Amino acid sequence: MKHLLPSTTLALLIGLAALPMSASSFAANSWDNLQPDRDEVIASLNVVELLKRHHYSKPPLDDKRSEIIYQSYLKLLDPARSYFLASDIAEFDKWRFEFDDLLKGGDLNPGFTIYKRYLDRIKSRLDFALAQLDKGVDKIDLTTNETLLVDRKDAAWAKTEAELDDLWRKRVKDEVLRLKIADKDPAKIQETLTKRYKNQLARLGQTRSEDIFQAYLNTFAMSYDPHTNYLSPDSAENFDINMSLSLEGIGAVLQSDNDNVKIVRLVPAGPAAKTKQVSTSDKIIGVAQGDKEMVDVIGWRLDEVVKLIRGAKGSVVRLEIIPASNAPNDQTTKIVSITREAVKLEEQAAKKSILHLNQEGKDYKLGVIEIPAFYLDFKAYRAGDPQYKSTTRDVKKLLTELQSEKVDGVVIDLRNNGGGSLQEATELTSLFIDKGPTVLVRNADGKVDVLEDENSGAFYKGPMALLVNRLSASASEIFAGAMQDYHRALIIGGQTFGKGTVQTIQPLNHGELKLTLAKFYRVSGQSTQHQGVLPDIAYPSIIDTKEIGESALPEAMAYDTIKPAIKPAVDPFKLFLAQLQSRHDVRSAKDAEFVFVEQKLALAKKLMSEKTVSLNEAARRSEHADIEAKQLVMENTRRKAKGEEPLKELKKEDEDALPADDDKTKPEDDAYLAETGRILIDYLGLSGSVAKK
Repeated sequence: MKHLLPSTTLALLIGLAALPMSASSFAANSWDNLQPDRDEVIASLNVVELLKRHHYSKPPLDDKRSEIIYQSYLKLLDPARSYFLASDIAEFDKWRFEFDDLLKGGDLNPGFTIYKRYLDRIKSRLDFALAQLDKGVDKIDLTTNETLLVDRKDAAWAKTEAELDDLWRKRVKDEVLRLKIADKDPAKIQETLTKRYKNQLARLGQTRSEDIFQAYLNTFAMSYDPHTNYLSPDSAENFDINMSLSLEGIGAVLQSDNDNVKIVRLVPAGPAAKTKQVSTSDKIIGVAQGDKEMVDVIGWRLDEVVKLIRGAKGSVVRLEIIPASNAPNDQTTKIVSITREAVKLEEQAAKKSILHLNQEGKDYKLGVIEIPAFYLDFKAYRAGDPQYKSTTRDVKKLLTELQSEKVDGVVIDLRNNGGGSLQEATELTSLFIDKGPTVLVRNADGKVDVLEDENSGAFYKGPMALLVNRLSASASEIFAGAMQDYHRALIIGGQTFGKGTVQTIQPLNHGELKLTLAKFYRVSGQSTQHQGVLPDIAYPSIIDTKEIGESALPEAMAYDTIKPAIKPAVDPFKLFLAQLQSRHDVRSAKDAEFVFVEQKLALAKKLMSEKTVSLNEAARRSEHADIEAKQLVMENTRRKAKGEEPLKELKKEDEDALPADDDKTKPEDDAYLAETGRILIDYLGLSGSVAKK
């Protein structure tokens, strides 16, 4: 078995382009005769046995799991309940409590039957949508006061074809209206939507037995937990490419989001992050190679989009993106050009800066160490190279330099650090504690392995704060949890991701199984799973924690505790937390950046709570203008507080604009970082602590 280093692994570090599929390749109902083959049946039986014997939780494959598999499969195929009819569901219900027995017997036919019915329904809907477009976009009446239910996860299944026709008539109308408000003319709208639907029809005709098998078996595997996956031979090859980084990419972790592909994390120092024009939760709706035509990828599978984005080092890929900062119904896009390249180890290396702050008339100097990832140059390490690169070695060197500069304390910035080497998380912990356990790993049999620092003496004993956010994951959580449990640092920022499980890869006769076989625990006995690390002082999250994070994933394993590995010690921070929180609240209420984030979150929450959208153009434009006006007021309030010129309208980012120069950005300009420094200074004053220089 190949053991994986902890990471968020929601999707893919991107890399060779697949050719777009043409409508001419489509053959009606070409999937009717697709059936599982012998290799797929054997692979399914192997997966059943492996999960039974080796999954961490070892939950029974019974009627309860059958129901989970069934509902998850329907949600995977038709999350918005826009394809299947109530009569389809009534027909499928006979298998509701039988998937367990069917899988044990190697019977995959119900999974294939449901999927092929899904393909039939998609074809019917796309044919209907194209027929609506054939009447002409200009014939669609955008003056009626109709609404469309957009949050359909709990909607009733349509009873008749007529009901689905009415729903899809409104969906086409909504698509037209979104593009019209995004300043597309009728001819362009007609061309865009016609091409989109025809491409989706073409891709239906290329469905293989393998596609159905992967969807069905992966649904079964993920009923155990979201990181247990079946990987088809093609997917397994992609996964190996991603782990070895042997192909070049853009450095983004992607996830399916209904008909879209969403960015859930940017790899620090990766090509996408360097553009400064791509953000978490942005949606990718188009991909182009260099200066070639943009390919519309709405409705494509995640792996197909990945194939388009992947490519050779030095080549350019252009992404058409709907920014996460847009209002929910704002389809205004921007195009970002990204040069594919490998993420270089030296670019992900820890780096330092000095944060200069004046508080209550006194000047302070704090050291800042940014750690983008937990890295280790395994090749150089195994070769015995004394100069091998690692997080711990680099941080130790930076700490030495900062102490020589007589800093009053240190802030370690773990924002957006998605993890990496478990060994490095353990080694880094050893720099800040005397000695002792650093992390616990519990396997499926209940055995707990204790990783620990056996060297006496801490390298750095001075005051310290850790800055984390929702995208601080896995190895970051292990380190942050240890610092909190040993009371070595104030943890400040947002609730972390919450991935506290370990996976392994098991080769099969056909593809591979990635399964969860162990769980991480902090030295206090608390799991990092699901809950993550909770900060001592919390900041408002820019990221929607209901959409991103372990707790947002279906069938995520629960938070729990085991026996602690250390005895509770006196917490030096506890006595002052209320005062630290109070002082922070006073400052943040006046801080332009914090106020802006709070207002932005409140507006987003309000907009996301709306279940329907108007299909009246005048009403929709009015709503759009109202949202933009509110966003402009918020932005100008922030700019005024910072002494900047107000905007007359919201800026639209330029595709060819040069990214900001990080070297010219002062740490004091980062509101979250500066406030973290002020909280640490507050603690120094309240506790009477002084840095051990």
